[in-house]
Amino acid sequence: MPQLDSKLSEVVNQNVNAVGPSGIREFDQEISSIPGIVKLTIGEPDFDVPEHAKEAAIKSIEENKSHYSAQKGIAELRAGISNYLKQRTGVYYDPASEIIVTVGATEAIFSALTSILNPGDKVIVPTPAFALYFPIIKVAGAELITIDTSDDGFVLTPEKLQKVLDENGDSVKAIILNYPSNPTGVEYSEAQLKALADIISQHKMYVLADEIYSELTYGVEHHSIAAMIPGQTILINGLSKSHAMTGYRIGYIAAPKDFVTNASKMHAFVVTAPSNPAQYAAAEALNNGLDDPIPMRAAYHKRRDYIADRLEKMGMHIVMPQGAFYIFAKIPDTIDETSVEFATELAKNAKVGVTPGSAFGPGGEGWIRMSYAASDDDIKLAMDRMNSYLLELTK
Repeated sequence: MPQLDSKLSEVVNQNVNAVGPSGIREFDQEISSIPGIVKLTIGEPDFDVPEHAKEAAIKSIEENKSHYSAQKGIAELRAGISNYLKQRTGVYYDPASEIIVTVGATEAIFSALTSILNPGDKVIVPTPAFALYFPIIKVAGAELITIDTSDDGFVLTPEKLQKVLDENGDSVKAIILNYPSNPTGVEYSEAQLKALADIISQHKMYVLADEIYSELTYGVEHHSIAAMIPGQTILINGLSKSHAMTGYRIGYIAAPKDFVTNASKMHAFVVTAPSNPAQYAAAEALNNGLDDPIPMRAAYHKRRDYIADRLEKMGMHIVMPQGAFYIFAKIPDTIDETSVEFATELAKNAKVGVTPGSAFGPGGEGWIRMSYAASDDDIKLAMDRMNSYLLELTK
């Protein structure tokens, strides 16, 4: 086993060296070895990829479509993305010049941010938020500015946004909005987005709209800020959640041509091009499977209602999710533990895995996130175990 030569100990990208691993994944790995644990930690759909999408992937292999694709993605998929976004957002994106197919939404976020940020730039992230944003901003040499939304129902208010922009001026180059939200499941209404768009439009900045959960909403309509300020919006989406294609790693960027021209360079430097079979499967899903998410959404809706009812009966305050497949629950005030301590003890003693709220930034401490992308049986077992555990604690 080779050991790093001591002369190289300080030969390292300092920005990368300064960030730690994902708190979500790290905690999940720590508790995964507990025998019999039921995990509600990771946002991994328990559904299978639609059959017609799988068949398209197999067909592409059989037809020897095994060479490098166009760096921005195959034409069929980019056309499908364009048609989908025109239907859902009302904004037309040219498939040839305004769309990039990426290796998951993760690469889309990385390629987008690293193509616009320079050292000293600032990026606003309303928190609690998907923790991946934080290290990417730092690796790009930019400064992260968080806005704690926990006192406002986990929704960014125009007043708080304006205050931060007044304090930081033109150094703010972007704001990241994720809705429906991971970890809270909160969705922004059209009026809420319009109020934020009115402010953003007055500043020299992008809004990176991470709408990966846009197909998973419950009783509310999803609206995209891209329809309001298309010239300032970098729209991120993908098929991991809508079509349960997490392992296929297909995401995309849709944005104005001038931005895409530059972002496609970073995309090409990082991955060259996405996998062909995955792209053909995604093209089939978008061109012929826009109804595929409907049964999944119905199942998630049912699970949401079940887990929310069980948690409320346990005396836990929750934020009722309007989308995604996560529920954010407040640790009872009677329990004097941090979110990491509570989640650790719950895993060890009740064999239930949840994610500590502190992993999602300011405003997350004192809360836990649970994914209801797990099976009905696992959710019921987890709730039974959690109920028994909390009853024991309060004796």
